[in-house]
This record gives sequence, structure tokens and C-alpha cells, in this order.
Amino acid sequence: MRLRSTSKRGRLLAAAVSFAVLPMLAAPAIVHADPSVETTTGSKLERIDNSGSRKVTAQVYSAAMNQTIPVEVITPADTSAPRPTLYLLNGAGGGEDRATWQQQTDVMDFFKDKNVNVVTPIGGAFSYYTDWQKDDPKLGRNKWTTFLTEELPPIIDKAFGTTGVNSLAGISMAGTSVLNLAIAAPTLYKSVGAYSGCAETSTDAGKFYVRTVVESRGGADATNMWGPFDGPGWKANDPVVNAEKLRGIQLYVAASTGLPGDHDNLAGPGINGNVGTLANQVLLGGVIEAAVDQCTHNLQNRLNGLQIPATFDYRPAGTHSWGYWQDDLHKSWPMLAASIGL
Repeated sequence: MRLRSTSKRGRLLAAAVSFAVLPMLAAPAIVHADPSVETTTGSKLERIDNSGSRKVTAQVYSAAMNQTIPVEVITPADTSAPRPTLYLLNGAGGGEDRATWQQQTDVMDFFKDKNVNVVTPIGGAFSYYTDWQKDDPKLGRNKWTTFLTEELPPIIDKAFGTTGVNSLAGISMAGTSVLNLAIAAPTLYKSVGAYSGCAETSTDAGKFYVRTVVESRGGADATNMWGPFDGPGWKANDPVVNAEKLRGIQLYVAASTGLPGDHDNLAGPGINGNVGTLANQVLLGGVIEAAVDQCTHNLQNRLNGLQIPATFDYRPAGTHSWGYWQDDLHKSWPMLAASIGL
């Protein structure tokens, strides 16, 4: 579907559609399976595959989606006592491509001395990690809110012996999703880190941003997700509209202006001296981040109006890219860690 926008912002966003999705390759060895780890709805842990000394992949069957979801888990440095959990979500590719926390950042090294379970589902590309109203011919059945808030947490808690205390963070597309997940299940998370996500979804600009991800990149029909564009589903999934439901959750929200920053050079993370890659990051990544920056200010204005405290980190320069998201995770971690008792 070809999208049209009468605004300069919309035309710039349309130019930012890019990136390919590649299949994830994995052939790990089975560590163990515990058939008792099952929910009352039929979701269950099928097995745990060992990917390394601290990294495992839990194969979790989702009854809501009728499929098995690989869930990467970085286990705590010390497992002698129950530990809390950070749910760390990937962006638009859902971890099905190479644009993942594991492949693009230092998460394994960063968490090597930290006593927390770090949980990242693999799947949900272009789904906004939400419950879709209808199955989509391209993306199939998506019930990610149900999976992430109802099915997965009790399985993780039991399989890994957690404290049941959780935090949630995500980038780009998932920077929107983590706010909506917290709104859907406000008692599940103590804190949220939203990095470079457009918080509004029901405005014209917000809808266009979502459709750029879901339709232009994902090839899906966004009305299968939240219904007609003038219907109630889009407002029901707009964190700015529903900001009151974020009260009591510690929030860290980060965005940049889109201007070239410290990581936008030939020696920057993931650039590897490639001029074309750098140009893509500066031009397209700059346009996307500039739009995100505007969305983030709208969220801040709404929270300020409601007198809901939150930490907003606005970088004077930086594009929509992994180097900055790694920085965001590092900078927000003290707040996220404190909220879950670390």
C-alpha cells in the first residue's frame, strides 16, 4: 500500500522506509525441559536451549498465537537467590533480523556482573507487540500483549526462579510498545525505559508513523491491528491519550534531535567504515529520530499536565541507531535497577 501525507513531516517519514528482514539462524543444544511450567490457558515452556554459559533460549508455546516463541534469556551473574527480570524488546524487526540487542550492542558484557534475568522474545516483526484485532495475511496472528503480559511472565518466573519483580525497556517500534504494555498491565512493571519510540498513535502524524512501520515495511494492513483509522482502537493504544495509566510507574524516555552525533561517523558502531551505511544512518536515521523527538515532547507535555513524574533524556544530537540505544540502556539502568530492587 502506498501512503500519502500532505505534511513535510509525512513526506520525510515516507523516505525513511528501509531495511530488510533476515531469518534467525539457531541450532542450540537442549538443556532441559520442565513440563510442569505451564499456564492455565495452555501456554507452556517446551524446552530450554543452551546458547552459552549465561545465555539460553526458552522455547515458549503461546496458546494465544498457537505458535512457539523463542525467548532469549541472559541469566543472572549469581543464581543462588531469586532475581528480578528486565524484559528487553527489540525494534521493528522483532529480533528476526540482525538488528537486535544481542548483535548490535554490548548487552552480554554489560549484564555479566548484574543479578537480573534479561528476557528478549524473538518474533513479532512490525507487530507493535500488541494484540491485533484480526489475523493478517502477511503477519499472521499477533497477540503480543497477551503473550508478554499474561503468558510469558509466569513461565519465566517459574522456570528461572525469579522474584516476580519486573522492568521493561524497548527501542524504536518497541519504544511505543513498552508504554502500551505498561498501560495494559500497570502492576506488572515497576519501571519502563522507552528509547526512540513515537508515543502517539492516534494523531495524523502518529498514525502515519505506525503505518510506515506496519504497512510500508511490514507489508501488512494496519487496520487489522487496531481497526479503522478513525475507530477507537487507535486511541486505546495511544500512550499520550492514556498517559494517566502510567502513574506510579517509573519512566525513562529518551530521544535525539536527529542531527549527526557522536556515533554518526565511519568509526561508529555498526558502520565498519562503510560510507553508504553511514549515509543511510545520517539521512534516514536522522529523519526518523527527528519525528520521534517531536512525539517524545508531546508525551512529556501530557505527563507534565497530569503531574506524572518521568525522566526525559533529550540528546542535542543523534540518529535513530544502535549506538545511542546502547547509551540509553546504560544511562537508564541505574533507575531501572533501583526500581526492581538492585
